Amino acid sequence: MEHYNCMVDLLGRAGLLDEGEDLIKKLPYEPTAILWMTFLGSCRIHFDMQRVRCAAERVLELNPDDPAPYVLLSNTFAAAGRWGDAVEVRKIMKDKCPKQQPSHNSIDGKNMIYEICEGDELQDRGGRVYA
Repeated sequence: MEHYNCMVDLLGRAGLLDEGEDLIKKLPYEPTAILWMTFLGSCRIHFDMQRVRCAAERVLELNPDDPAPYVLLSNTFAAAGRWGDAVEVRKIMKDKCPKQQPSHNSIDGKNMIYEICEGDELQDRGGRVYA
């Protein structure tokens, strides 16, 4: 399975999107979301908007809660100057994808444990730590 991902990636980076898509269609198994994301990234590099949309749809069929295809699709539209489409995709992503919890870390230092959450600021003796 990994060999097919590598081949699709290599073909896509080389601009051989037809060959990459043919390989996906001829796989001896059902393509995975990772394989479609690989192809989506290649299509994005070469601004093949029809294939970008198709690959994003395939990823979303397999993994509907994944925000990554929305982000790639939106970024591709933005890079192509299609700002209205980019904004629309981001709106859809906000509606369909679950909210992520802010990341946090613990730092053990000098008999104290500091909890740092995304966006928090920790200040101690003039030193600063930003999350």
